[in-house]
Amino acid sequence: MTRSPFGFAGRLLTVAGMLTIATCLGPTLAEAAGTGFIFVSNEKSHDISVLDPETHEIVKSIPTSRRPRDMKFNSDKTLLYVACGDDDVIDVIDVATQEVVDQIPTGRSPEMFELSKDNTLLYVSNEENSTVQVINIADKLIVHEIPTGAEPEGIMVSEDGSIFYATSEVADMVHVIEAASGAVIENIIVGTRPRRFIMTPDGTELWVSDELSGTVSVIDRQTNTVKQVIEFLPPGFRKVDVTPVGMTLTEDGKTAFVTMGRANHVAFVDVATKETLAYVLVGNRAWGVDLSRDEKTLYVTNGLSDDMSIIDVADQKVLQSVQVGRVPHSVLVDD
Repeated sequence: MTRSPFGFAGRLLTVAGMLTIATCLGPTLAEAAGTGFIFVSNEKSHDISVLDPETHEIVKSIPTSRRPRDMKFNSDKTLLYVACGDDDVIDVIDVATQEVVDQIPTGRSPEMFELSKDNTLLYVSNEENSTVQVINIADKLIVHEIPTGAEPEGIMVSEDGSIFYATSEVADMVHVIEAASGAVIENIIVGTRPRRFIMTPDGTELWVSDELSGTVSVIDRQTNTVKQVIEFLPPGFRKVDVTPVGMTLTEDGKTAFVTMGRANHVAFVDVATKETLAYVLVGNRAWGVDLSRDEKTLYVTNGLSDDMSIIDVADQKVLQSVQVGRVPHSVLVDD
């Protein structure tokens, strides 16, 4: 990822100035990816909150189709894709103008998705009709539609693009799907109500958050078996309150961050030992999570307190809580 020519640290331009330049220059600003803006999808206010990285103030609210949830940038960060569950579309936002410029139809209630590395395909989980679709972005045609267990959610594409994975919340399993044929080639039983994935940088482990088990299942990708289960229990909470969902990793793969859902914490986990290093108290129902590029700051969306917690990673402390829209789901940082 390249940084903006205007500089992330010590910017001389105000946010208003940057927005003016974005409007005037159009693609020029977007091509220099790294505006620093923080994007938060809000399920119930049907918009994306755009926050300035220095002041953490909302500088724009982007109206979307109903119930925006998962978000992904394309590789050069000129476009932001947003799954909108109640209108069965993925909205496409121009990062420079911060406006919706296109829509891609999906199945019923798209929730999570991934882009192929060449930005030509979308892999989309459709919660209400229990399918995963592979969609050609250019012509918006469905390449494959794959039946899954009920309520599919998490999607992860392998590094070479030959395999992708999908969770089924109701079936308590991970589907292993061959990309070329769209065939399910294996099913892996995990914990109760699996939600999201992360993959270690060396590609050997696939982590799955098991919401109602209060655990993370660690899958050995060579054998497609669960080799370890990580348990969590933040101080002052019962096991039944622990509902892990969102996860992210440091670039070196040494530390994972796992949101604890209704247990209102984020767990810092040593990836090698699978031990929890710390719990950080955040807002109500910690859900989405993203890490700044310099890995100094962690952003966590809290769905039941309508805010985002900003965490100093080194000190393991919340620096600030910022109100966003109603029921924030996901967060992405453009740096």
